[in-house]
Amino acid sequence: MNLKMMSLGKKPSVIREIFEYSNRRKAQIGAENVFDFSLGNPSIPAPKAVNDAIVSLVSEGNSVALHGYTSAAGDMAVRTKIAENIKSRFGADASAQNIYMTCGAAASLTVSLKAVCNEGDEVILLAPYFPEYDVFVENANAVSVAVCGVGNNFDLDLSALEKAISEKTAAIIINSPNNPTGNVISAEQIEALAALLKEKSKEYKKSIYIIADEPYRELTYGVEVPYIPNYYDNTIVCYSYSKSLSLPGERIGYIFVSPKCEGASDIFAAVCGAGRSLGFVCAPSLMQRVAMECDGMTADISEYDKNRRLLYDSLTEMGYTAVEPKGAFYLFVKSLEEDANAFCERAKKYELLLVPSDSFGAEGYVRISYCVAYDTIKRSLSAFKALYDEYEVK
Repeated sequence: MNLKMMSLGKKPSVIREIFEYSNRRKAQIGAENVFDFSLGNPSIPAPKAVNDAIVSLVSEGNSVALHGYTSAAGDMAVRTKIAENIKSRFGADASAQNIYMTCGAAASLTVSLKAVCNEGDEVILLAPYFPEYDVFVENANAVSVAVCGVGNNFDLDLSALEKAISEKTAAIIINSPNNPTGNVISAEQIEALAALLKEKSKEYKKSIYIIADEPYRELTYGVEVPYIPNYYDNTIVCYSYSKSLSLPGERIGYIFVSPKCEGASDIFAAVCGAGRSLGFVCAPSLMQRVAMECDGMTADISEYDKNRRLLYDSLTEMGYTAVEPKGAFYLFVKSLEEDANAFCERAKKYELLLVPSDSFGAEGYVRISYCVAYDTIKRSLSAFKALYDEYEVK
């Protein structure tokens, strides 16, 4: 038995632990009495076009082709259509030979890291970051190096990044819009980062990759998300339809290796090899076809915007300090005491289930997922006020 894997299995993520606590609590006192803000599980339905595509595909009658294996990297027609959409939407060069279909963003990241990392390499993570990055990096036999953002929005700290990059650096993961802050990295920051990475790549005589984790690309509120391959050649994009199409349970996404990467064909071959070694070949056939039909569409994100405004405006009016999210569906709120874990435990007294920020690589904050019903947020506000007042009374 692999003791390391056993330990990992016995210690689920903090987010999942809170989610399971929520399920137990709902069974005890009723779901309507629990304010669960733990999981980033889309609450708005998939676009009608998704269901229509599924019905149409199933009705075609060729179930052998529909449910059978595709090529290991994915169906060629699907990959061709996605590449065409990348060219059309972002003006970036792309072809089917640059696209590898995956079981969602987690598979995309795991495969990409395995493809570019050698044992002992380092991967820079921009804190705060999605906690599972650490697991994915370790699985690639690499080491995580966290660099915390600066300012109220946790923007890139270029000075700290320059110090963190070394001859061991294989990649940096960029997640914009960001989970957990909702921040969007500006084009100016991406340009500055690209210049720094080019300089460091030249200094260390090696390619340093940006791995762009983009499951929230379409979930934005009045801002534009720079398409990183247009700014930096050595970029690998990891995309998922989980959030844009509200399909987290269907596990479908892709890897796009920019053809501008140094040795792009070899990098893509490494992606194929990593997918093979990890068993991530032939993503779900039906969902590949659905992705082809619905690529570029989004669910009705105006509902998230409505939730965002209510939650951010209400909490800051009470006195809480929070990052104003420009994308995704998370609110990153400063804890009312130094220990965010203790703060979250106290919040449970009011049936508020929040995620402490320690596992995100930044202490003293909590993440609130507002991809819930508007009414849930509205009813939770009195609980947030009572929690705030409890600290103010002291």
